[in-house]
Amino acid sequence: MRINKFLAESGVASRRASDTLIKEGSVKINGKTAKLGDEVESGDMVSVNGKLVNVVKKYDYYIMNKPKGYVCTVKDDKGRKTVMDLLPTDIKRLFPVGRLDYDSEGLLILTNDGDLTYKLTHPRNEIPKTYLVKTEKPVSAEDLNKLRAGVYIDGVKTKKCNIKLIETNKVGSKLHITITEGRNRQVRKMFEVVGNNVDFLKRIKIGDLQLSGLDRGEVRKLSYEEVNYLLNM
Repeated sequence: MRINKFLAESGVASRRASDTLIKEGSVKINGKTAKLGDEVESGDMVSVNGKLVNVVKKYDYYIMNKPKGYVCTVKDDKGRKTVMDLLPTDIKRLFPVGRLDYDSEGLLILTNDGDLTYKLTHPRNEIPKTYLVKTEKPVSAEDLNKLRAGVYIDGVKTKKCNIKLIETNKVGSKLHITITEGRNRQVRKMFEVVGNNVDFLKRIKIGDLQLSGLDRGEVRKLSYEEVNYLLNM
């Protein structure tokens, strides 16, 4: 098993974050500093920052209604509050699946299942994610068509997306937008391309998994049916 997958499945960090730990020289296999792509075999001793890594035999799955003002990371080098600060102390070590930026809120999955994290975040799997968006200005029909067809962000065109206009008035528009990518601050940047800014952004669905029954900052275990749904998407 590749070292980054081993670390993800052991609940240390996501594969991407594990790659960063490896690049920093924080990971050792049998006392030797690991390199990207190294393999871990049964009986190998793996440590991160001098602490032995134990293989997770049981995975945990939680859903959180992330509030604004928190970052989706285990630790933040800028000293900002992270979503981990919202978890009850009796919940085992988890990591957030994907990102919601500091100013955004809504549905966030936390788990120690590295394979599920990889599945939900890898672009090629095109997992649909739906957001409630409120804009600072009304969105025109022309701009909606542009957004649906794809716009260029940093020279790369976004994939086609679904947008449903909920309401609009002279103050702004309220919409549901479903995208299958996870580029950094993508929804906000898409609206910036058509000359509008997002005042409010909340993720309300991942696939058919909905955010409901949780106040801001609350967390609960996913049900068996919800976990099974995610694993079989």
